[in-house]
Formats: sequence, structure tokens, C-alpha cells
Amino acid sequence: MAFVNLRPNESQDSLLKRFRKKVAKSGVLSTVRRKRWFVSKSELRRIQKKKAIRRIKRRQYTEPE
Repeated sequence: MAFVNLRPNESQDSLLKRFRKKVAKSGVLSTVRRKRWFVSKSELRRIQKKKAIRRIKRRQYTEPE
């Protein structure tokens, strides 16, 4: 759980900014988004394979031989 204390003479905006950074770094939102719907293991493997193929193609395109 992300917890942030208000520092002396700190504005609400900077407090909110620190809180958002802490939440993003902890990975809470990404976990919630990932677990929002059930995805079977075979489906997860298929998605990861697609991502890997796209990543490889992108690398080959940006670094032509």
C-alpha cells in the first residue's frame, strides 16, 4: 500500500505528484489492470509470443544491417 506523509511547507500538488509516483513504482495499478479479467495460460502465452515478435521486428527495423 502506498503511503505518503505531508512534508512541512509542501503543496498539495507536489504531495499528489509524489503519491502518484509511489503508486506507479509499486505496480499496484498494473496488477489491478492485469487481474481485471481472467486470462488462461495458453492465451497468456499466445499474447506474450505476439509481443515478442513485435519487439523483435521493431528492433530489426530501427537497426537495419
